[in-house]
Amino acid sequence: MAEDGESHASTPRPFAGQSVSAEEMLKEQTVGLVHLSDFRKRRAEVLEQKEREAHDKSLGRLASGNSRSATPSAGEVTDGKLSFGDDQYEIGEESAATPRDSSVSRPGSKTPAEDSAVRRMKANPNAPPPPKALTKASIEAEALARDTLRKEFLIMQEAIKNTEIMIPFVFYDGTSIPAGSVRVKKGDHVWLFLDRCRKVGAEMGVRGANGASKAKKDSRREWARVSVDDLMLVKGDIIVPHHYEFYHFIANRVPSFSRGGGLLFDYSNQPPTENPSDDPLFRPSDDQLEGADKDFSETKVVDRRWYEKNKHIYPASLWHEYEPGKEFEEKMTSTRRDAQGNTFFF
Repeated sequence: MAEDGESHASTPRPFAGQSVSAEEMLKEQTVGLVHLSDFRKRRAEVLEQKEREAHDKSLGRLASGNSRSATPSAGEVTDGKLSFGDDQYEIGEESAATPRDSSVSRPGSKTPAEDSAVRRMKANPNAPPPPKALTKASIEAEALARDTLRKEFLIMQEAIKNTEIMIPFVFYDGTSIPAGSVRVKKGDHVWLFLDRCRKVGAEMGVRGANGASKAKKDSRREWARVSVDDLMLVKGDIIVPHHYEFYHFIANRVPSFSRGGGLLFDYSNQPPTENPSDDPLFRPSDDQLEGADKDFSETKVVDRRWYEKNKHIYPASLWHEYEPGKEFEEKMTSTRRDAQGNTFFF
């Protein structure tokens, strides 16, 4: 192998100076090798060393006295000066070693991948500001601001609930009997409204469900004995349960689900304006209250005993008890049906 290597030694290039090429280094380090694997290993080491030297030279890291800085070209390494007679293996190994030469980037040049990485690292001008560091002081300040807003909301909510309104209504037993209006607060429950309606019925002597032929005096006695549980509040086609506050429907803007649209209880959900009078005991009259001019026929007070006897007859067959949620809204906005599921074509 030594004699073979010397016989195939290439003539030194002129103008090479003190620079040692990769081919010459490979010759020196492969003298006496027998196996092809050893030759491949030595050749890879020589190529790696020359790449490091070339890279260091480009960065100005080599000392002035070191002249082994010339980067071998692909031709210098793969001219085939030293061969073991296996051309197929030589070609395969050369193709595996040459990618290292292409990996050394020239100064001042960037690959498309590097350019893309630089673009991705640029700050996004549309990005939101970074979150502030949570310190003990900032956490306490945030908790204080949240508590202040909660107290302000409760004060505003209480002011709305204490606002008085008028609700005109009729007694209904198949026909509408005008009864006037009742003064309540927005935060009052429905059962309190029905109790005041019961007293109005007793004062007016309105006939009850079983008192069509009774005298006015007997009707008053009947209304005095009737229980609030025996009365129902019907708004449009919706039976309003006793335990709800009027504020629930006002604050949540619950629709009436009628053909005319609108809200079930169309009253303001904002706190009242300041008292125009300086008198702290000032109380507006019934005509000055919100709701005094509303249509009384929209609100019906019904005797539950009458409803149980006539709930299969129109219009009581269309009444549905209110339930919060999407299912109730879908039931009220879908095809109108009676309690037996029969469709109304009007």
